[in-house]
Amino acid sequence: MFSNIRSLIFKIDPETAHGLAIKSLKLNFVPNIIQEEKNNPLFKTKLFNKDIDNPIGMAAGFDKNAEVYNSLFKLGFGFVEVGTITPLKQYGNPKPRVFRLVEDEALINRLGFNNLGAENIINKIKKNKKIGILGVNIGPNKDSENRIEDYLKCLKIFHQVADYITINISSPNTENLRKFHNQKQLDNLLKDIKKEKQNLNSKIPIVVKVSPDIIDSEIDEISQVLLGNNVNGIIISNTSDSTRESLINIQKHQKGGLSGKPIKIKSNILISKFYKLLKGKIKIIGVGGVDSGASAYEKFLAGANYVQLYTGMVYRGPNIVSMIKKELRELLLKDSVKNFSEIVGKKTNT
Repeated sequence: MFSNIRSLIFKIDPETAHGLAIKSLKLNFVPNIIQEEKNNPLFKTKLFNKDIDNPIGMAAGFDKNAEVYNSLFKLGFGFVEVGTITPLKQYGNPKPRVFRLVEDEALINRLGFNNLGAENIINKIKKNKKIGILGVNIGPNKDSENRIEDYLKCLKIFHQVADYITINISSPNTENLRKFHNQKQLDNLLKDIKKEKQNLNSKIPIVVKVSPDIIDSEIDEISQVLLGNNVNGIIISNTSDSTRESLINIQKHQKGGLSGKPIKIKSNILISKFYKLLKGKIKIIGVGGVDSGASAYEKFLAGANYVQLYTGMVYRGPNIVSMIKKELRELLLKDSVKNFSEIVGKKTNT
């Protein structure tokens, strides 16, 4: 069905098409497939001690303003992450700022944390009771003089409505944000987050989203900091501002973060390296090129406990979760396992 209309959708500017998708979901122009394989024991798991029906999540970036998370649950996602949300409303970078690389099954975006701001979005969430596990991805305003304070402001606002909070330190579209990958700066940020959680008397799980463009020494340092600060999860990874050499589409050199199929292997290698260092003490959410049962299977083998996607839905359509589960079920049955978690980390790269 989706393949028949995809060519029409792809004639529309990508950001406009995304806006239409959000409007369609708000109007519930989506099939309710939440019951499909809802009770399949192959996929059931827990995310930070809360039951979910499957380990396939919607990544941050799709539902930036927390408008359609319940519609996404109805599409079958096991969990949904909204944002990135900043304390104050901001427009983001000038348009055009999203580019489809159709031949590569990829996107490049330089959106720049465009969102309605924390106060507006918390009111939306309070009015629209969530029907599944909801993560909130937070970041600093572009012109903020104190970025750590921005993270703390968002933590204060969302800690009571979110099931987990993701600290986004890895968007390539906010200048110098990736400096938080530095061991000392990340440690300072997470210590302040931990202190603020104590002040709020909050047990909200904290997840850190990292860049795919980090080197081995940074992987070691980040792992030490995450373990030292009792972080609950890591998302591997955000979009890449490298990995362009093998791309076909003429827009491959557009400035911004690359997502989709071309970063799949890079993400998987990174997952394997973190898996070995974290030794199961911190949950891993694998992102980058998830668009099929096979690609999700590879992420689990590499060490991911869960996966997220966004670009995959752009190319495969709204029934992507059902497609992934159907293909994944066949792969898991061949392995004679009772639950997908049995294959996690079984094939880590060196």
